[in-house]
Amino acid sequence: MQEVFGEILKEWRQIRRMSQLELALSAGVSARHISFLETGRSRPSRGMILRLSEELDMPRGARNQLLISAGLAAVYDSRSLNEADMAPLKQAVDWTLSQHAPYPAIAVDRHWQLEALNRPAEMLFSGVGLKAGDSLLTAFLGDHGLRSALINLEEVERLMLSRLRTELAHFGRDPVLEAAIAQLQANVQSEEVAPTGISTIIPAIYQVGDTCLSFFSTIAQFGGIEDVAMSELRIELFFPADEDTRRAIFAMVEQG
Repeated sequence: MQEVFGEILKEWRQIRRMSQLELALSAGVSARHISFLETGRSRPSRGMILRLSEELDMPRGARNQLLISAGLAAVYDSRSLNEADMAPLKQAVDWTLSQHAPYPAIAVDRHWQLEALNRPAEMLFSGVGLKAGDSLLTAFLGDHGLRSALINLEEVERLMLSRLRTELAHFGRDPVLEAAIAQLQANVQSEEVAPTGISTIIPAIYQVGDTCLSFFSTIAQFGGIEDVAMSELRIELFFPADEDTRRAIFAMVEQG
């Protein structure tokens, strides 16, 4: 058990590109103690594990894994938004999505599964056969209508590859994200984004019927959340990248 803990600790230290001395200094212990923890010569306390997890900026799920590997109970729950004590958080998610209308907004988990959509997002994604419970990652990487609907697919693939790498750096090891990155790397011939004039954004441009809809987005997460699932939930808000899209979205919502 101790050897497993030490291997996980070492792996996360290497992911964060910290030496034993650097981790020791930030955690207020000796480099020798870090070495003993990694080799299994010292047994970690719960407090020490939580302190090292904080210094390594480990996500909540990984902190649980580190505790369990040392023979200790996990400290962070992972609950569904539909559970009774999660009602305030579910209300916050629903309120954020609804308030963003008439523009689309979605909530996704760490593997890009659609957890919730506002009405404009439902209308937008239904056109490519996506609904709550579906995975945007699976749709984007597979033979799905989402790919054919994206006019600037190559640009979006490059941006998605960059985003996935950032997410993987945060989560550490994740087979789902690693497989997606590998597939995108095979698809993307060049990771250099071609200049697009004076534009400061690279929107995703969707072909919806006879209309082109151009969006950029911002991503938000809950702060100060100790629940694993909620700490990984991301809310993505879509904004029109041009006036034609803004008008089309208002018209689509009024008709729908």
